[in-house]
Amino acid sequence: MGKEKQVFYCKECGYESSRWLGQCPGCRAWNTFVEEKVTVKSKVTGRTVPVSERPKATSIKNVSSSEETRIKTRIGELDRVLGGGIVQGSLVLVGGDPGIGKSTLLLEMCKNLVETDTKVLYVSGEESVSQIKSRAVRLGITAGTVMEERLMLLSDNDMDNIENQIDALKAEVVIVDSIQTIMSADIDNAPGTVSQVREVTARLLQIAKQKNAAVFIVGHVTKEGTVAGPRTLEHMVDSVLYFEGDESGGFRMLRANKNRFGSTNEVGVFNMTDSGLEEVTNPSEYFLNGRPADSSGSVVVCTVEGTRALLVEIQALCTDSNFNMPRRTAVGLDYNRVNLLIAVLEKRGGLSLSGCDCYVNIAGGMKLNDPSTDLGVLCAIASSFRDRPIDEHTCIIGEIGLAGEIRGVRNIAQRAKEAVKLGYTRLIIPKSNKSKELDQLKADVNYVANIRETLDIL
Repeated sequence: MGKEKQVFYCKECGYESSRWLGQCPGCRAWNTFVEEKVTVKSKVTGRTVPVSERPKATSIKNVSSSEETRIKTRIGELDRVLGGGIVQGSLVLVGGDPGIGKSTLLLEMCKNLVETDTKVLYVSGEESVSQIKSRAVRLGITAGTVMEERLMLLSDNDMDNIENQIDALKAEVVIVDSIQTIMSADIDNAPGTVSQVREVTARLLQIAKQKNAAVFIVGHVTKEGTVAGPRTLEHMVDSVLYFEGDESGGFRMLRANKNRFGSTNEVGVFNMTDSGLEEVTNPSEYFLNGRPADSSGSVVVCTVEGTRALLVEIQALCTDSNFNMPRRTAVGLDYNRVNLLIAVLEKRGGLSLSGCDCYVNIAGGMKLNDPSTDLGVLCAIASSFRDRPIDEHTCIIGEIGLAGEIRGVRNIAQRAKEAVKLGYTRLIIPKSNKSKELDQLKADVNYVANIRETLDIL
């Protein structure tokens, strides 16, 4: 008989406690602890490893370093986020809301891998093999001789059988969809609980390192948070990729929040179509598509996501308020940040917005946390308030301080070159970022130090 014990887990970070706590000591969240009864079966212990065979500490100078062996997925945006391709022996977590396109992306990756003679095992605990085949046909992935030999499908949620199939097939890449549906017989808990997800992930990590196979695990994220959410696994895996976007729209963004084999905060952009996911090789052009001409409240700014500069449109609308307290709405931007910028615009810019409803939106469904967009938000609000359009070939970059000063931003040369490349002939840039490199650009560069200078120029 196994030993049964009662454990409390934090459903946000996975912190374990023997009693219920109001606040989690790990992530400082309130009322997140849930109770689970864990039964661990006793195992027959194997032979003890002799002391002479145990690993010993080695000097760092005696350790040889070599480049990781990578497998190209032939999906440029995915290779960019992974740091150049799939590293053999790595464990990658792909998280996102249900229905966002995680399984679609991985199935398209499987198609490209088997065409390069890579043996792939696709494990699903949610769908039957016929359902996976139907989805593959819908995505235009037709089975050929190579596909039939190297793309193997398995519908099962037993971790022991999955491990046996990986050994028998000698799979080089394994996809597990999803981690919440797989269970280990060593723990008498339902699939999806924190204890089950941790145990299964630990075994997959061991398989990846011992068999030198790349393992992708899919984890669902909901707004309410699940008991065994992927955030409890982030410290165990090598890379964490999050798939974001509006389910009703076609825009998708793949972010690398953790990557032991490449840069973090890298971004890949996709467009969801009827035939699957399509790469967006020029995101700036995609985000600015359909921008209105000679319309007040529309401003183009340049943000940096990972190593890529993106041009996006910020839209603002100011109308007379019918309420005692004017309404403030922000979509794609931090609500409190927008309120702060409106207060600075009133105090330092001399605009009276106390009787106006202000609405700010990022076109294309993007979410921005970059402070370099502050000046663009402020100019869009001022343009809508005065009903005066800003020249459509103008790109505005800068961070705003509470004194109305415009602070310098990082990667200014990269941002300016991206704007000029897309045909923007006028740049509004912080004076502290002035350089000879910017003066050599084929554009009218205006350096500004405060809000009033900016409004006078525009």
